[in-house]
Amino acid sequence: MAFSLIARCPRTNHIGAVSCAVAMAAGARVVHCAAGVGAVLTQSRSDARLGAYGMTLLAGGRTAQETVDAMVAATPHAQWRQIAVLDAAGDTAVYSGARILPEMSEAPAQDACAIGAGLVSALVPPAMLRTLLADPALPLAERLMLALVEGLAAGGNRAPAQSAFLRVMAGRDLPLVDLRVDWDPAPVAALRALWDRYAPLADDILLRAVDPDNPAIRS
Repeated sequence: MAFSLIARCPRTNHIGAVSCAVAMAAGARVVHCAAGVGAVLTQSRSDARLGAYGMTLLAGGRTAQETVDAMVAATPHAQWRQIAVLDAAGDTAVYSGARILPEMSEAPAQDACAIGAGLVSALVPPAMLRTLLADPALPLAERLMLALVEGLAAGGNRAPAQSAFLRVMAGRDLPLVDLRVDWDPAPVAALRALWDRYAPLADDILLRAVDPDNPAIRS
């Protein structure tokens, strides 16, 4: 049971994801993403192998819909899965199996897709999407974080949540943000606090990777 969102920023080409889940350490399994390639969410009795397979398909040039179709065909357990895919062009596709817990909801759009299962209300993913799209000038990580907070305010999960994550990729193998709360009674608030501390450091940490000689690096 989780509410999640994947998104692409056309301005920077960054790709990211955010989620809040009932299961512990969902960030280790639910999302795969890479800038210039796309993003895959696999939740509701998630299988990380399925997400990795989806990324392989995207890297090979498959569209979002082609990737979802192939992922569903590749598993005998599709009825338990909820899948969202975002490709490099910003197109999205979703699939929700017949055995996913209610309330289930999907909110696909260009450059973003929110999904959820085991929710208090089907309005959670649409609320997340509206918040994400409200101010495209903000950094993608902040927009994702605001969307997660709004998803919780719209009802969130039916069962108590335990984990949350925020990830933004600046390149295929280059994370700009990768923050996780693996076990906390208020994981969204804990993740918000982590992001507030990390946000002023994110660009500097990225610069250390791509240009370590740059004199602008603070430490």
